[in-house]
Amino acid sequence: MKRSDLMTRRAALGGLGAAFAGAPLLKAQQDPFRDHSRIPGMDELTTVREFEAVAYAKMPRNFFMYMAQGGEGEVTLRRNREAFDWVELVPKSVVDVSSVQTATEILGTPMAFPIMTSPTAFHIQLNPEAEAATYRACQAASNTPYIVSHNHSIPLEKIVPAAKSPLWFQLYPQKDMGATQAWVDAAQAAGGKGVVITVDQQATAYDRAGHDRHLLVAGPTTPTRRAGDAPATGARAYGVPEGRLWYTWKYADQVKAMLKVPMIAKGILTGEDAKLCIEHGFDAIYVSNHGGRSVDYGPSTLEVLPEIVDAVQGRIPIMFDSGIRSGSDILKALALGANVVCVGRAHRWGLAAYGAPGLQRVLEILQAELVAAMAQSGRPTLASIDRTLVKTHFR
Repeated sequence: MKRSDLMTRRAALGGLGAAFAGAPLLKAQQDPFRDHSRIPGMDELTTVREFEAVAYAKMPRNFFMYMAQGGEGEVTLRRNREAFDWVELVPKSVVDVSSVQTATEILGTPMAFPIMTSPTAFHIQLNPEAEAATYRACQAASNTPYIVSHNHSIPLEKIVPAAKSPLWFQLYPQKDMGATQAWVDAAQAAGGKGVVITVDQQATAYDRAGHDRHLLVAGPTTPTRRAGDAPATGARAYGVPEGRLWYTWKYADQVKAMLKVPMIAKGILTGEDAKLCIEHGFDAIYVSNHGGRSVDYGPSTLEVLPEIVDAVQGRIPIMFDSGIRSGSDILKALALGANVVCVGRAHRWGLAAYGAPGLQRVLEILQAELVAAMAQSGRPTLASIDRTLVKTHFR
């Protein structure tokens, strides 16, 4: 046998062996799609945005999409974030910032920082301990006030004993005034320091739900209407639940008469509505577009904030949410006139990613970033933050 023939045979046998070794039926190749990525430890994350990816990795897809989606094509959802890029910070250069003061008070509620948690629903989707975990985390993060959603997922009897920091409550208007009275009584008996009434019309059409069809199990982002169902009537004919499209100022007047604590209007986007809120006895304005979940193609909250501040003229406090992701975002909102900034999706990311410690970490990052932003911009106190700190380029 020639040496060249031997080498050819060896090469052929080697190639055959390699083919067998790579065959998926062999035990050595039983797990070809094993995921070798990992979830980072909480202490490895240094910004709030990083928590979103961990929440996505840990949550069922439909729960994550329920939290992430915005109304219709999500133009307003994106605009909420883009608006912060249209505001420049203009720092003062020679200022003593050796001590930065962030303590404040709103409607009798003391706060170490001008930061609250926005009311968001169904925390059971984020963590088994649900709103009780949220409340504990808020207390651990310098007693951050927590606004409990009307759509909380565990009974108040399990939420209220979880911590002792300030609790506010959010109310969705109810046509049945007896049910409203019962809700108000329960909120005040639970020690609520304020009642936030959501007055905007949250969207019910979400393009993202259609994009995710066949990828989701039954859940809050999947369509509920089936072939053969009777035609919708009334508000539902417009894709709106029966609980919407009936709000009146008279309802606000009736709720005000039931309350012994401050009443706040959430979902205000115009100076005109802000003035009407004052006329009807609201104690604070909450500028919000439901985090982009209201009607699409609406303005970002940051864009309308100055108009509302000018309309209110300091008569009542102004709260703000939608799009907050960093301490500099908070500083920009304060500079444009907000008294307090609320955090929605960001606090949900923390809870979904690492439970109560994760939410605590998110709030502490925002608190530390706010202090740093105030120092770097030469604004050592909340009173020193005003519109001279910013230049706006709204589109």
